[in-house]
Amino acid sequence: MAAEKSGVDNVANFYEGLGQVLNIAWGENLHYGYWEDDADDSTVGTATARLTDLLIDLLRPASGDTVLDIGCGVGKPALQLVAARRTRVTGITISDVEVARAAENAAAAGHRDLATFRNADVTDLPFEDDAFDAAWAVESLLHVPDRGRALAETARVLRPGGRLVIADTVQRPPLDAGSRAVLDAFRAAYHVSPYATADEYRDLLAANGFTGIDVRDISDKVVRTGRVMADAVAARRDELARIEGPEPVDQYIDLMRRAAASPGIGYLVIAATLGPASGA
Repeated sequence: MAAEKSGVDNVANFYEGLGQVLNIAWGENLHYGYWEDDADDSTVGTATARLTDLLIDLLRPASGDTVLDIGCGVGKPALQLVAARRTRVTGITISDVEVARAAENAAAAGHRDLATFRNADVTDLPFEDDAFDAAWAVESLLHVPDRGRALAETARVLRPGGRLVIADTVQRPPLDAGSRAVLDAFRAAYHVSPYATADEYRDLLAANGFTGIDVRDISDKVVRTGRVMADAVAARRDELARIEGPEPVDQYIDLMRRAAASPGIGYLVIAATLGPASGA
């Protein structure tokens, strides 16, 4: 248990340190952006909101549904979901700093009654069985060492027929030496667990009672994120280095540029339903 707690603390420290710096450079929608093609000149704000909209469409929540946001960050995707579908969202994160900032963002958006946030670990959820109509995990499961346990807990708190949507970076085997080096560097620097593959996610979801598993590789739509994010951080490098120090900022710029050029790093969005397949 001590090792697990240490890992949780390391991830929290990352999001309370460099993660907060990245919120300044990238914006508080701290996930990948979605660009239609090379001619798409959308801003980061538009591209990240577009990815959130894709996830909302896959989640298909009805007005009033209860949704668990696993790894909610400072609450921007949750608040976009609330505004679009009038759902009731409970966001969890292992960072008290993010909990406080997410609550501030909900209040500023006028959604404090529909979006609440708390410190909780997805591998030991503090909720009753069948508590939620739907759940999503936006670029959060990559930090979880035991994804099977996380998905088992998610299944426990979802009602039968509940939807789960996952967005995550993954490895796309076979990996060349350059891709392996980038993945290893990300794992060491940002407390990432071994990267999953598409097949591993399919197997884990099926093993925990999910059916109708829809796995979409949208790597070509989000690959620009690495380069654009590196450029955004580089443009404010001196300012950000005064906050976090030059070494982590420079390392982040380098890794994001290398990731953008790596064919072994992919991006999936996955949707699944808890319980028997339709018509079964």
